[in-house]
Amino acid sequence: MKRLLLAVAFMFATQFAMSQTAAKPADPALKKEVIRLLDLSGANAQYEVAIDQIVKSVAADKQAAFKKEIMESLKGLNDKIADIYLQEFTAEDIKAMIKYYESPIGKKQASKAGVLAEKGQAAGMEWGQSLQGVMMKYME
Repeated sequence: MKRLLLAVAFMFATQFAMSQTAAKPADPALKKEVIRLLDLSGANAQYEVAIDQIVKSVAADKQAAFKKEIMESLKGLNDKIADIYLQEFTAEDIKAMIKYYESPIGKKQASKAGVLAEKGQAAGMEWGQSLQGVMMKYME
């Protein structure tokens, strides 16, 4: 469980650090479209999987309030990630991605984002545990 929390904290810290490189103010309308893209893509569902794991570490009587506060903080994270998208993609790219996520296969992919994140997280943890033997071999 500690590894999971550490991994999630690292993920959020990395995304925050990357967002600090914003060079110019974004077009507010385009930024709003990127935030819509993040929602359409299932990105928030992926965060929710990680958040649900973190929430379990809080006392049961405080979990609802804790989760509500964390979910509210996602707005700030999405804002920062939107800035990153705006640095890396053109307006046309963003429109094309939105079009994809509004298509049937895009909607299906987005609907599976949480499941994929959860299963991917489990696979990543299993892989990380398998590396312990390799690490020990080289640390001796």
